[in-house]
Amino acid sequence: MEKKLNDLVDKALSRRKFLAGAGTAAAGAMMIGCNNSTPAPTTTPTPTPTPLDIPDNDILNFALNLEYLEAEFYLYAATGSGLSTADALSGAGTTIVPPGIKAVPWTSPIFAQYAAEIAQDELNHVRFLQAAITGNKGTPVSRPALDLTFFGPLAVAAKITATPTFNPFDGNNDFLIGAFVFEDVGVTAYSGAAPLLANNNILNAAAGIQAVEAYHAAEIRTLITAVDGAAGNQTYTTIANQVSALRATLGGGNETALSVSSIVAADPTNAIAFHRTTDQVLHIVYGAAGGAGLSKGGFFPNGLNGSISVTAS
Repeated sequence: MEKKLNDLVDKALSRRKFLAGAGTAAAGAMMIGCNNSTPAPTTTPTPTPTPLDIPDNDILNFALNLEYLEAEFYLYAATGSGLSTADALSGAGTTIVPPGIKAVPWTSPIFAQYAAEIAQDELNHVRFLQAAITGNKGTPVSRPALDLTFFGPLAVAAKITATPTFNPFDGNNDFLIGAFVFEDVGVTAYSGAAPLLANNNILNAAAGIQAVEAYHAAEIRTLITAVDGAAGNQTYTTIANQVSALRATLGGGNETALSVSSIVAADPTNAIAFHRTTDQVLHIVYGAAGGAGLSKGGFFPNGLNGSISVTAS
């Protein structure tokens, strides 16, 4: 099965590398532009609903919290260790990991290469956002306390397992499910944040990050269906859809069920990517349904760092 699966994804690898290289170049150009603030347009269409008046740096710090989480997950999966002290910044919280954690025991070199590539992308996003906030005369927040053992309780809540034993670092396919938990959320979070940003250069940079997150999401969604295609069953597609159903319950819907004919997650009426509010994203990463005043939980045991950390609804 492994050889068949490797054949399915091997042809995509060279194209994936090209896309990643193009994304890196674009991000570099955006980084330069981000340090040269330009005024917001004098007239803009009135959005519906009217965006909240949130400073750009607060939104960037909100995104930085999420990038810390993704970077830690992928770095541990690829290397067995997380962010460096320098990248986590002074005063960083600790990251709780499964006992005896090591890099995923990869049985497919292709999967290992994908994980390493995404880990580097997420690390670059962390560094980019830190620099963008500093360049916009702000202070980037340090890495908050993170809990990578929350995958276990999440699997119970999604009715994947009866006990909190699921560990995405146990193997190739478990890793794909762990990645699936994050990637679609990242795309919707950046889409939802876009109308809140006033600085056009920062908006362009955020759009560039969202594009890379969308590549990641499509990659993970495709690999899950490829695993099942090679095995001749729907095991991991079904598990992914259980995660998707839980996310919909926690964070306002906006999900596309995964199948070989629905890899792309988007609004079926116009093919536009879904978006989530900061509240909806907080409910997902905190692992609790709607309600005001939620300030911590799930992957963030002490909450997010920064101004956007407590749900309003």
